[in-house]
Amino acid sequence: MTTTGRQAEQKVVVGNGVRRQPIRDEIWRRITKASFAVLSYVTPNGEPRSSGVVYTAGRGRLYVAVAPDSWKALHIPATGQVAVTVPVRRGGLLSLLTPIPPATISFHARAVVHPAGRSYITSLLPELSKLVPPERLADCSIVEIFPEGHFLTYGIGTSLLTMRNPTAARARVPVN
Repeated sequence: MTTTGRQAEQKVVVGNGVRRQPIRDEIWRRITKASFAVLSYVTPNGEPRSSGVVYTAGRGRLYVAVAPDSWKALHIPATGQVAVTVPVRRGGLLSLLTPIPPATISFHARAVVHPAGRSYITSLLPELSKLVPPERLADCSIVEIFPEGHFLTYGIGTSLLTMRNPTAARARVPVN
């Protein structure tokens, strides 16, 4: 393991080469910089569901504003468990010429749905105003997502060419 500035990175041998293992701080930077994720959950009847959501991140959590009568607000409390996948755009100008799949960060999490009108949740994170206008925030339920276990990444900390090798492009990094 080598130290780079204040952060440590781990080198991992894959096939004929060595790649850099992404670190937790890098993953959180990518999550914080993005704003779109796919949120998956199970209905009380055991049916899987997923939907795209816009989120904000802070304090080691993700926050999603939803309508109080939405399926997310009604079904997530049944188990309190969700799965999240954050696509991370890659490729810059090259992505305009050739299709490049996004890198991804996936994890499972515990989720709490805070009912609409709870001022304590809106006071926790000023960034919630990025999700909805302040005058509508009181009418939204807030899903607070606490990542658990490991981040499973694909293409984070690797070159675009390395993403062609699934073994080299994948990583598993502890959330804590």
